[in-house]
Amino acid sequence: MRCPACGADDTRVVDSRVAGPEQDQIRRRRECQICGARFTTFERAEFNMPRVVKRSGERVAFDEEKLRGGLRLALHKRPVRTDEVEAAIDRIKRRLAAYGAREIRSDRIGEWVMEELRGLDQIAYIRFASIYLSFANVQSFREAIERLEDDLTPEMRRSQIPLIGDPPDDASPESGS
Repeated sequence: MRCPACGADDTRVVDSRVAGPEQDQIRRRRECQICGARFTTFERAEFNMPRVVKRSGERVAFDEEKLRGGLRLALHKRPVRTDEVEAAIDRIKRRLAAYGAREIRSDRIGEWVMEELRGLDQIAYIRFASIYLSFANVQSFREAIERLEDDLTPEMRRSQIPLIGDPPDDASPESGS
């Protein structure tokens, strides 16, 4: 490992710890033997990802940044923390690594993204679905929203921001609120 201060190759590890939200990284404190500068590095296992077969039949390498960009676009201006998005990306990457085949259809990855978005944010899920599923008309869009509402667990309902016109969970007609 090169020293970021002087560029020397002679560094030693001072301390190592497990790190990351999923405990899947190694954090190392290093010290340069030449200039004495200390710095931190992070290591993560690299997975062999299957090639992605697009709808056109083209085969491309898996691109984590493309996945991250699609999630960011769906989650634009939504109240979802960055660490939740990164955890979702990590879960998708683990599924890809465990898939066991040399190639995977892009549709399968899209389904996994939709599963993750369903748990993160309803609006982001619908945004992504509107592009991914290529709704033919307003009725198919409405049906997707109804399916989403029917499939939400009570825990997911509590974590979602209410849509316009939705009464709060604790409001009841008898309470006069």
